Amino acid sequence: MMQPYILVLYYSKYGSTQKMAHLIANGIESEGMNVRIRTVPNLTTAISTIEPAIPETGDLYCSLDDLANCAGLAMGSPTRFGNMSSEMKYFWDQTTSLWLNGALHDKPACVFTTSGSMHGGQESTLLTMLPPLFHHGMMILGLPNSIPALSNTKTGGTPYGASHVSGPRHDQDLSHDEKLLCEAMGKRLAKMVRKLSSL
Repeated sequence: MMQPYILVLYYSKYGSTQKMAHLIANGIESEGMNVRIRTVPNLTTAISTIEPAIPETGDLYCSLDDLANCAGLAMGSPTRFGNMSSEMKYFWDQTTSLWLNGALHDKPACVFTTSGSMHGGQESTLLTMLPPLFHHGMMILGLPNSIPALSNTKTGGTPYGASHVSGPRHDQDLSHDEKLLCEAMGKRLAKMVRKLSSL
């Protein structure tokens, strides 16, 4: 029998969202839950080129089975003019079969994002990631103000989900508060999965 796991699904172009994904995974694992980290392929306008089935480096690509069989989900994307990336949107556009059979009903989920600037559309991006999760019948978690880093942060961090300001060259590391919020979100997700599934 397969052990229950929480899926951390992300797309990252410059590496910041990937760092957040791994910090969230640390938070999940600190609560004694298994985690599976997955990404989605780049999109290309050149039809003649095809992404390899397994990436040359980094995390594996997410399959529909990875998503269908998870006990909970943390989904992350960089901001693209206040929206999730087209790569992540394309992945969710392929999930109709899971929607038809209710594979994700009543599973807890949360979202996270990165942007190059402080006002780069983080909150609207987090909100654009929620509609597919609502349509799939998932239960949405945010970050409560009981986490001190949410009030203390001078960079990323919102009640809608963890976030990070990577700078115009995407070379700013996560701040102390941003790291705390990523781990706190992973812990909260893991605790909720355990409560809902009585693990």
